[in-house]
Amino acid sequence: MPKLNECYLDIKESYLFAEISRRVSEYEKNNPGKDIIRLGIGDVTLPLSKRVLDALHKGVDDQGDPSTFKGYGPEQGYGFLREAVSGYYGSNGVDIDPDEIFISDGAKSDTGNITELFDRDNTILVPDPVYPVYVDTNIMGGKSVKYMAGNEENGFLPMPDPKVHADVIYICSPNNPTGAVYDKERLTKWVDYALDNHAVILFDSAYEAFIDDPSLPRSIFAIEGAKKCAIEFCSLSKTAGFTGTRLGYTVIPKDLVFPTSRGGQMSLHAMWFRRQSTKFNGASYIVQRGAAEVFTKEGMEECRANIAYYKENAKIISEALDANGIWYTGGKNSPYIWFRCPHGMGSWEFFDRLLNEVQVVGTPGEGFGDNGKGFFRLTAFGERERTKEAMKRMEKILQ
Repeated sequence: MPKLNECYLDIKESYLFAEISRRVSEYEKNNPGKDIIRLGIGDVTLPLSKRVLDALHKGVDDQGDPSTFKGYGPEQGYGFLREAVSGYYGSNGVDIDPDEIFISDGAKSDTGNITELFDRDNTILVPDPVYPVYVDTNIMGGKSVKYMAGNEENGFLPMPDPKVHADVIYICSPNNPTGAVYDKERLTKWVDYALDNHAVILFDSAYEAFIDDPSLPRSIFAIEGAKKCAIEFCSLSKTAGFTGTRLGYTVIPKDLVFPTSRGGQMSLHAMWFRRQSTKFNGASYIVQRGAAEVFTKEGMEECRANIAYYKENAKIISEALDANGIWYTGGKNSPYIWFRCPHGMGSWEFFDRLLNEVQVVGTPGEGFGDNGKGFFRLTAFGERERTKEAMKRMEKILQ
C-alpha cells in the first residue's frame, strides 16, 4: 500500500473558483434561460492581436518545413524570446541578462513549482488576502505558512514587521485579488527587510502592464538590491491575452546564492535550471514565436490597445462604486476592483445576492483569506456592454 502525501488533507477541499463554478452551475440548472454576467474569474475576453496571430501562423508554417522544423527546444526557452523579454525589461529601465530569464507555460505553474527549491523548514510569509495558489502549493509540500494582514487601514498593502522573521516572502503587485500597487518607497522597505533577513522575495508581476503611473515600479528589480533577494514571475496572460495560449517567464538572478548545511553554497538559478531541465520540456515553439511578437514595438502597441479597453471597464466599475460611496482599491493601475460589501454583508452573502437577484457573478473576498471577509472582487476583463449592464443591474444592491 502506498503512503500518500497527507499534506493534501490540510488544504481546502475545494479550490475557490471551483466552488464559484459549482454555485453558478446549480443556479443555471434551476433557472434555465437566465442571462448571467460573469465578472469573477480574471479571464480575458478580447482575442489575440493581429501581429501575434500572424506570428503564431508563421510558427505553424515553420513546423511544416524541414528547414525550419523544431523538435525539442531548450527547456529555459528559445534565445530569440529570452532576448525579447530582456529588451522589454530594458525599455522599462531594468537591466536583466537573458540567461536569467526562464520561459514557461505560465506564472501559475512557476509560482507553484518554485516551492520545490525550498526546504520544509522555512518560514513562508504570504499576504492575507492572497492568491490561493501561493498557500495551497506550499501546504501540498508540507510547508507551514504565516500571514501578514492586508486590510483597509494599510490599503491592502501589508508591510514588513521587523519583529517577524521570514525566509520566503510572497508579494504580488499589482495585487491579485485587491488591485493595490506598491510604490517604490514601500517596495524598497520589503527589499531591505529581505536583505536583512537573508530572505527571498517571490514577486508576482503578472499585471505589471496595467501600471500607467510612472512612479510605481513595474518590476521588483527596479529597486536597488533586489537582484540579491528576489525572484520575479510574469505572464502574457493579461498583457497579451494568452490565458488560453499559455506563456510566462520567470527571472532568477545569478546573485541568489545561499549557504547549505553541508558547508557549501547553492545557486537558486542553477537549481531552477536543473529542475526545469528534469521536469519540463519547454513551452511550445509556436507559442514562443507568437510571444516574441508581443515585445516588438508594433506588437506591444496592439496589446496596449486591449489593455486600455479593460482599463476603461475598470473605470466604469470604479465610477459605480464612487457614486454609491463604497470604499475600494484597484481599478486604476490594475484590472481588479476590490471593495467593501455594501450594508455590512458578508462576502458569500453578497455573492449569492448578486447571482440570485441580478445574475452577476464576482468573487467573494473571503475565498482569498480571513482578511477578505466582507470584501468582494470584480474584474475588468468582461465585454464593454456587459460590464455596463452588470453595473446597472447591481445599482439597486449597491445603494
